[in-house]
Amino acid sequence: MSGPVDVVIAVHSPTRPVGRAVASVLEGNRAETRLTVVCHNVAADEIAAVIDPRHRAAVRLLEHTDPRRSASGPFNAGMRAAEGEFVSIMGSDDVLQPGAVRSWLDVAGRTGAETVMCRLRIGSAARPVLTPPVRPWLRGLADPVRDRLSYRSAPLGLVSQRARERLGLELVEGMTVGGDVAYVTRLWFETRVAVDRRGPAYVIGEDARDRVTLTPRPIAVELAFVRDLLAQPWFAGYHLTARRAVCTKLTRIHLFGAVWNRRDPAVWTPEDRQALAQTAEDLLARAEGFERVLSLADRTLLDAVADPSSDTGAMIRLAEQRRRHGRPATLLTRSPADLLRVEAPVRLMAASALVGLP
Repeated sequence: MSGPVDVVIAVHSPTRPVGRAVASVLEGNRAETRLTVVCHNVAADEIAAVIDPRHRAAVRLLEHTDPRRSASGPFNAGMRAAEGEFVSIMGSDDVLQPGAVRSWLDVAGRTGAETVMCRLRIGSAARPVLTPPVRPWLRGLADPVRDRLSYRSAPLGLVSQRARERLGLELVEGMTVGGDVAYVTRLWFETRVAVDRRGPAYVIGEDARDRVTLTPRPIAVELAFVRDLLAQPWFAGYHLTARRAVCTKLTRIHLFGAVWNRRDPAVWTPEDRQALAQTAEDLLARAEGFERVLSLADRTLLDAVADPSSDTGAMIRLAEQRRRHGRPATLLTRSPADLLRVEAPVRLMAASALVGLP
């Protein structure tokens, strides 16, 4: 395989700003790219109508039909149609800064990486995304544990098609959310990964009001991707250190995030509390001891989550308290021996702060 990077944009409606996304690829990154727009359950003609006429001839439009709202299906379809050495996926609300793809290719060429993790910014204000909180001196290939790669949940940047084929990698279809988490976990732990720390950014748009990931749903549905990942034979084969790193992130971001996003006790059902507790139990079973690096506040919340009979209002208050950063309860671990581990709060917060420096 050779040639330009295959950029795949998935879009489900002509109301999305896909024309802007296309323009950012073709006007600022055209020399390095071949662009495919996958029209998910929508006619290609409808999408073509909202793309600037100057760009239409340079865009391959593929129609993809499936019964799911998840973007995993159309992204997989676009990646299967890719012909180059590298593929890159992109949301229809997002844009690439000029020169982004060239920067990724330079990083891959310098390091021999199969996967290049891009810089991320959010919205027109270009607020920096501080994940993953990599080691500040990182210059070559990243270490998935020491550089905390699991905190990046989306495969944005470059991915080698040979690596995808070697591992049989595709986004998980059928998941309402999280179809990319198992995919990126294998990329971070089973391919050579580099991080583009200073190049032009991938900018996440803030236009969408109908993002699937923002729609409330039962806990069993929302966290299905976590249980699916934990059940995979390849995950069971990882070293305990790797499993702990992944489960720490899944707990902090997804398990606790499910509580944070439901701060009205009235919306919680017994089924939700049971599903939440079962997910916590699965995490603890698959990576025993990972909870030792959690802060005092996080451990108290985890205890409440793991007990479906605990008071829901109290659990929500604990979820709020864990976000009051800088207090001893959010910095200290139960055992002083765990205080300076890679995933412990002190080092995690320090690394995050350094990522945000210009």
